[in-house]
Amino acid sequence: MFWYHASTKHSYNSVRTNPNRIAWENQPNTYKNYPESYKKYKLNLEVVEDNFLYHIAGLTAKKTYPSGEYYLRINPSAGALYPNELYFQMRGVEGKKDGIYHYEVRSASLTLLQSINEDEGLEPYLGFNRAMRGYLFLVSAVYYRSSWKYKNRAFRYCLLDAGHLLGSIEAAALLKPHVVQMLYNINREKLNRMFGFEGREWFLAGASMAVPIKNTEVEAIEFALPYVDASRSFEQNEIIEQAYSETMNLEACKRQIKAPKFTYNTTKLQETLFHRRSQRGFHEGAITKGQFNYILEMIEQPILSDCDEKVNVYVVVNRVLDMPLGLYKDGAYVKYGDFAQKAGYLSLEQYSLSQQGAAAFFLTSKAKNYQALYQKAGIIGQRLYVAAQYMQIGCSGIGAYYDDEVNDFLGNDEMVLYALAIGK
Repeated sequence: MFWYHASTKHSYNSVRTNPNRIAWENQPNTYKNYPESYKKYKLNLEVVEDNFLYHIAGLTAKKTYPSGEYYLRINPSAGALYPNELYFQMRGVEGKKDGIYHYEVRSASLTLLQSINEDEGLEPYLGFNRAMRGYLFLVSAVYYRSSWKYKNRAFRYCLLDAGHLLGSIEAAALLKPHVVQMLYNINREKLNRMFGFEGREWFLAGASMAVPIKNTEVEAIEFALPYVDASRSFEQNEIIEQAYSETMNLEACKRQIKAPKFTYNTTKLQETLFHRRSQRGFHEGAITKGQFNYILEMIEQPILSDCDEKVNVYVVVNRVLDMPLGLYKDGAYVKYGDFAQKAGYLSLEQYSLSQQGAAAFFLTSKAKNYQALYQKAGIIGQRLYVAAQYMQIGCSGIGAYYDDEVNDFLGNDEMVLYALAIGK
């Protein structure tokens, strides 16, 4: 088992003997904004391409609390800390200048970072030797936004949230409709240098929503962007930096070439994406077997990827009409029992979610490519959000749980990646 994962496990004793103490004076900014000297294009939601991009990571609501105002986005994030940034190359997109952009969330604008010619671009850094017409996305992590609160365990959240953002790209692409391929075999070191991240931000993955242009070979573009602060405050974490460095290079990857098949109505899906919220608690409401099976079918669809890792999905069924109580694995029945209270306890005693919800999900894996498998768990989590809320069922991601006790309950020794709950 990867040392970082083992060293960041939660247990009943650890959360009581090592509580997080947050330095509020060092709270990082959750928005990255390039200087006004860069050309910026405000999104116009009446334009198809702009509307598509907005449905990946746009702001959708504002919450006001005594501690301040918080803006919610289409994509969920642990603690609403949003450690990920979205970059992309556009080539041959109607009405858009070919180039490399940053999505500026706060202003809903696209910042042009670098223009490209027809024979140069990011393609070779993402595994392509031909020019690609469409979008090539890159997802980064500004890890201090998360480690400020979650300390060493924050790398897990950065990866999960990156997976959610990749899943958000996949979901938004269905509005066009197009399929998205996840890209983990990217040249992280070179891209990090070119984008001027200086160790405070890293690329985690890419995604392609593009097609090759026939007979058009492309050279790797070279540029050097100046450093732009993405968090305001910063505190180095050597454990997280070592974990990132040791998991950058992937080995023995297997491609997934089978495309997913979704059955969403485009208009209803668009409304679902815009109104997505994380449920803060459930009220022991039941869902139907048909709803449950639909949700399961959507999350079990293949994920197009250049490095597909096996992630097992365990489900504790608490309140699904006409279904036996108990534990299921990848849709198959494992054991009978009323495990609602147990699921609540395992989820760091968040009983209002995993106990009072209709079903609790635990995602595990024993694969070796840590960044790829963890982000896949986030993509599955995003699919769960979308499918559940499409069926008007609440969903909540749970990144904190008693790792070893989850293993004991499930009867495996795999890495526990994520927990989620759905219900009413």
